[in-house]
Amino acid sequence: MADMDVFVAMGISGFGKADKRRELDPSRFDKTKREDPALPEVKPGPNKITNGPPQAHESDADFDEPGPSLRFASQSKAPEAPADDASDDGTEDDEPEYDPTSPSLSTSPEFPVTHEATLKEHTKVISTLALDPSGARVLSGSHDYDCKLWDFGGMTTHTRSFKTWEPAGSYYVNDLKFSNNGQQFLVISGTLQAKLYDRDGEEKATFIKGDMYIRDMKHTAGHVGELTGCAWHPRDAQYFITSSADSTIRQACVFTSASGLWDVENKRKQKTVIVVKSKERGARTKVTACAYSPDGNLISGVCLDGALHMWQSSSNFVRPNMTVEGAHTKGTTTGSVVFSVDGRTVLTRGGDDTVKLWDLRSFKRPLATHPELTTLYPGTNAVFSPDEKYILTGVGATSKGGRGKLKFLNRADLSVAKELDMETTPVKVLWHSKINQIVAGLSNGTISVLYSPETSVNGAKLLLAKGAPKRPTVEDMSDALAAPTILTPHALPMFKDGDGLVKGTKRKREKDRMDPRKSRRPELPVTGPGKGGRVGASATQHVVQNLVRDTTRDEDPREALLKYAEMAEADPQWTAAWRQNQPKPVFANVSEDEEEEK
Repeated sequence: MADMDVFVAMGISGFGKADKRRELDPSRFDKTKREDPALPEVKPGPNKITNGPPQAHESDADFDEPGPSLRFASQSKAPEAPADDASDDGTEDDEPEYDPTSPSLSTSPEFPVTHEATLKEHTKVISTLALDPSGARVLSGSHDYDCKLWDFGGMTTHTRSFKTWEPAGSYYVNDLKFSNNGQQFLVISGTLQAKLYDRDGEEKATFIKGDMYIRDMKHTAGHVGELTGCAWHPRDAQYFITSSADSTIRQACVFTSASGLWDVENKRKQKTVIVVKSKERGARTKVTACAYSPDGNLISGVCLDGALHMWQSSSNFVRPNMTVEGAHTKGTTTGSVVFSVDGRTVLTRGGDDTVKLWDLRSFKRPLATHPELTTLYPGTNAVFSPDEKYILTGVGATSKGGRGKLKFLNRADLSVAKELDMETTPVKVLWHSKINQIVAGLSNGTISVLYSPETSVNGAKLLLAKGAPKRPTVEDMSDALAAPTILTPHALPMFKDGDGLVKGTKRKREKDRMDPRKSRRPELPVTGPGKGGRVGASATQHVVQNLVRDTTRDEDPREALLKYAEMAEADPQWTAAWRQNQPKPVFANVSEDEEEEK
């Protein structure tokens, strides 16, 4: 007898009720599909029913009895069905990681730009962007002085950041970088001090600034000029480098003690200092960007004088191992320097409207150059695609209020493979390899997330898998208010609910009120002479606070001398020569009556 027959004979028909799977609209991604500005000029014929959601609705109207199966049949894009099935569970692990070499994706779009999601909270140009290694969180910085953290898994179609703060007051945010493990990130603003935050945006450390009165930059403990960029070590998450306008690249270390607390002394000290020397008079230049090679053996830096330098991380950093003078036009800000995965090719995006590829084996001349890329903002960057076949960069608008572009360039010769119109000038671009999505920061404060429902994984796709949050109805509120509260003051201890107290939220609200994070308490005003380089901090305060304080000014001079009187009388070292003939003081005896008369 078969196993199923045995179960039927025993009266067992199953192993419980199966959970009902949530049905998602198969055309939900069509709501965020990009519209080509050139489409209104072209009048499509009636036979073109596979170009967008309006035609899909027309095909649905042809059926007398519409249903879920017919809607799937009417969809023109058959490869979308597996992505919908994978997202029905509501879990992120069901979708495979993006593999550019997978043969199953050969017929899919080459660039994930068919759909777009926007994050709008900043009010000014997006100056920097960062994605954590898993692609789950976006970190943004802007010229409105704010940093914002966005979480794809926690957002709905109403895209809102879960944390906003000003890292350095009224200073621009120049760079942001997540560590390789995604547990912490660096914030580089227009000040002299880098700040370290944990994954949730809580400040963990503020690094020391240098002494501006010391001429030799190697003898200062930190930067004395505006910070411009940073980069984490690719192998060791305890080290990172920062570049600055003081003509230095400094490598700092982040150590933790055995108890898991941050070591105050180690976090304030740097490991090495690279002093960049220019051929111009004054021998100083602004370092605009820095980067590590994938193996961590090379440190690269680009400068305002147009030079591109390379140092071996094991050298003494006295002079660069490789240098290209005039890599970009002098006086222009080079926005980024990026290494390829093999570590042999370097990509630079200059402020002279060019993108250049360099080969470290033949470093004197660029392999290829692409000119005429309008650069309106100094931080405009360029990145490699996940398979490194293409290069992505932003192009500024040619007129005020015009539209910018994203350009996809072939790596071989930097020829244009594709152009994509954007709402305004794209400044920062990222192409995440794990989720295969493009994140672009625009000049109007909008963050645009480009993706494809077929080739992208998670990320912005999670926003449409949840839908809008359900609003409470009158019935829900009435049921909650009508629920009776049962009081059992004489019940046994094991059956008491809340130790005999009425179950409510008052105590929880009072506890949350005391929590500065949950209550969103603003930062308290600084009291006293100043702290952390804010409000009343002088230029040399960081030097004075490390010295031993001299307390002689606060002592009474009479008491300070009299405490040595008994010691001098017992062992006279300086008055022994005239001790024999030294007269003894004789004081007149004053009666009490005379003292009262006075």
